[in-house]
Amino acid sequence: MLHTLTTNVVLIGKDFGAKVGYTFALFHPEKVAGVITLRVPFTLPGSHKTHQALPEGFYIRRWQEPGRAEADFGRFDAKTVVRNIYIMFSRSEILIASENQEIMELVDPSAPLPSWFTEDGLAVYGELYHKSGFQTPLQVPYRSLKEMIESPKQGLNDLKVEAPALLIMGEKDYSFKFPGMEEYVKSREVKKYVPNLEIVYLPQGCHFVQEQFPDQVNQLILNFLNHNKY
Repeated sequence: MLHTLTTNVVLIGKDFGAKVGYTFALFHPEKVAGVITLRVPFTLPGSHKTHQALPEGFYIRRWQEPGRAEADFGRFDAKTVVRNIYIMFSRSEILIASENQEIMELVDPSAPLPSWFTEDGLAVYGELYHKSGFQTPLQVPYRSLKEMIESPKQGLNDLKVEAPALLIMGEKDYSFKFPGMEEYVKSREVKKYVPNLEIVYLPQGCHFVQEQFPDQVNQLILNFLNHNKY
């Protein structure tokens, strides 16, 4: 039996989870008391098309191609794949593979892990992905980005999330290099759609702010919850 959600919730999503949280808030505003996102702001329907403005060797475009990432990842054990991903995505620039190069080849095998990511943590993640594989993470979100969800509101100017919201981003997050992203966030254009949005930038933060600065991120979340009593 399905039960109707009757209590208000605060949604927390990181990266592509921001899309899930904000989509729910658009469809069920009466059930949402707040939205917290890490690394990714509210984006308009169809914003995934900005990835197409980046070269073919951009990782999202490559991972959308059925079979390509599987072949690339399959040359390594799961731990090495996770290691390479953390090294790549903790940088402040977007890495682009050449025509005859695969994404995993963008990382020098001798490159160290980010200082905040331990070998013990890597071993845990590696074991989890060894058991589960990468098929689901590739399907959701990368290969489902083009699936359209019809908004309950027709015009773009009507797309507003009125609930209090918090966005936490690292100043060195490579996603600022996505076409239009830095201007969209830092010009506060995003507040046209999320008027009650607070934005916090972590000066040395990369794409993994919640792992890089767990105590600081947790405190920001707690402060938001305490300020917006539910």
